[in-house]
Amino acid sequence: MHIILIPGLWLDASSWDDVTASLRAAGHETHPVTLPGVGEPAEVSSQIGIADWVDAVVEVIDRLAGPVVLVGHSGGGNVAWGAADRRPDRTARVILVDTIPPTPGGAIWEFPVVDGVIPFPGWETFEEPEIRDLSATVRATVAGKALSVPALVPTDAIELTDPRRHGVPTTVLMGTASADEMSGYLESEPAWASELVAIEHLSIVELDSGHWPQFSIPAELAEQIAAAIREQ
Repeated sequence: MHIILIPGLWLDASSWDDVTASLRAAGHETHPVTLPGVGEPAEVSSQIGIADWVDAVVEVIDRLAGPVVLVGHSGGGNVAWGAADRRPDRTARVILVDTIPPTPGGAIWEFPVVDGVIPFPGWETFEEPEIRDLSATVRATVAGKALSVPALVPTDAIELTDPRRHGVPTTVLMGTASADEMSGYLESEPAWASELVAIEHLSIVELDSGHWPQFSIPAELAEQIAAAIREQ
């Protein structure tokens, strides 16, 4: 299976290295991406928005033959969902890593802009449950490799137009919310979870991790991705 792996903010394709090795060993073809404008100065990235990130993933889908699985971590989940909306007939499954799909017009989050880009804001920005399983060494390594993102991307509204996206089988691998919490959202149907509720074939898997399982438990994350694909 072709697996397109989409990183979250401040990360590039290399953030998936420890995950892709296991997936390739299991017989899958992996395609981790670095999204447009990541690590580029404002002069290059100032006009890049979330639609450009979705376009970049759609281009990868169109280059490949056959169905694809889209894996999106954190803000990369918005991109994965946007690409599934654009190519629902090519997307065999969406796998969201510690995130849920955005609503139409939704955005990722707001972060401080510095010199026209958004740098990694530092680990102190995040809550303890999100980073609890990252050692000091891992935190230093990830922060040292972190890249700026285009200023527009995190607050840019995503366009979703094809209701067929709701028919794409979707797996949510959650580290910072329990399966019970996720079930509660499905029952209470809050507006911010409307896309999650609308998914026709949804699986929720609870990870024993924080927000960055690709760094803390890469082998387990790879196995959960492979297990989700085996549901096809």
